[in-house]
Amino acid sequence: MKAITLLQPQKIVFGTGCIQTFVDDYKKMGLQRLFVLTAPPILPLIEEPLADLKAAGISIEVFQDIVAEPTVNDFKKILEVARQFKADSVVGIGGGSVLDVTKLVASLTYSDQQVEDCFGTGFIKKHGLWFACLPTTAGTGSEVSPNAILLDERDHLKKGIVSPFLIADAAYVDPKLTWTVPAKVTADTGMDALTHCIEAYTNKFAHPSVDIYALQGIRLIAAHLERAVKDGKDVEAREALAFGSLYGGLCLGPVNTAAVHALSYPLGGEFHIPHGLSNAILLPSVMKFNMTANVKRHAEVAVALGCQPGKDDEETARRGVDFIYRLAAAVGIPDKLTALRIPQTAVDGMAKAAMQVQRLLKNNPREVTEQDARNIYNSLY
Repeated sequence: MKAITLLQPQKIVFGTGCIQTFVDDYKKMGLQRLFVLTAPPILPLIEEPLADLKAAGISIEVFQDIVAEPTVNDFKKILEVARQFKADSVVGIGGGSVLDVTKLVASLTYSDQQVEDCFGTGFIKKHGLWFACLPTTAGTGSEVSPNAILLDERDHLKKGIVSPFLIADAAYVDPKLTWTVPAKVTADTGMDALTHCIEAYTNKFAHPSVDIYALQGIRLIAAHLERAVKDGKDVEAREALAFGSLYGGLCLGPVNTAAVHALSYPLGGEFHIPHGLSNAILLPSVMKFNMTANVKRHAEVAVALGCQPGKDDEETARRGVDFIYRLAAAVGIPDKLTALRIPQTAVDGMAKAAMQVQRLLKNNPREVTEQDARNIYNSLY
């Protein structure tokens, strides 16, 4: 069996209300200048915890203007705020974009490296400031992954930075922070988490130690996503999605994602489609494309999704693809790129851009050529 490296935060806390555990832990560490990255809708949820920290003498600077798809220039402006504040620690309380920026701020605040030089795998030189991640969506799994994504304006493409130094010192997964997430965001991020798990399990580099996370994540999300979209206060569904997202995040470091994510990057980079929505609309088409490369694995995904086995693995795998189509429709995901106002004339450019994401395409169970990418995009018109 091939060796695999499993890296994750030194501390992972899961449970409704565990933001208070973060506050209690932080006060014991002796750190004094906390840079908080968040977003306006989240502020009412964290006023009391921040007040608790201030009462303990902690200096806090809150930055809340992170856009949904942060660019390199956006990041540089935030980094300068952290430097002027003289932060000695960082916490991200938000969705995937907030957490990704948090990781990079912690790593580069007192570094001489430029973020552009860190795109790819293994280019960050050293661990930076202590930092923690508290996700407010059940989607990206960024709180436990070594990945961060930024939009590089130079070529309108979202690019990844992967490093063990981007793994949080601590992750606090509090499902209560997701209760007020709107239905559309719940759907998009939930489908993103499901994509992480499916791509990890059907990946060319899938591994038994990660399969456990991937399959359980698939089970949890498939059974609870529609419930959480219909009723955001469904505590059981919210907790299940948060767990499923966490499991998906734990898959990202060891085996990562594949063609769904690679093909989704041009949608975000050029047309600013939210990351989860991009993945959701592509997922069933890419699954259909990949099935022939490992029918057994796709059949096992289908069973984890809750499908009844067919007469053979191929029929079972097809049932899994059909389930994804039905689930996506049930939670409001469109099935055509025209619904996202992406013209078919953009297909050639998107296919060329997707081919640049070899970091992920190399993981795909079936080779994806530029023509294959065109065909997949065109199937969505």
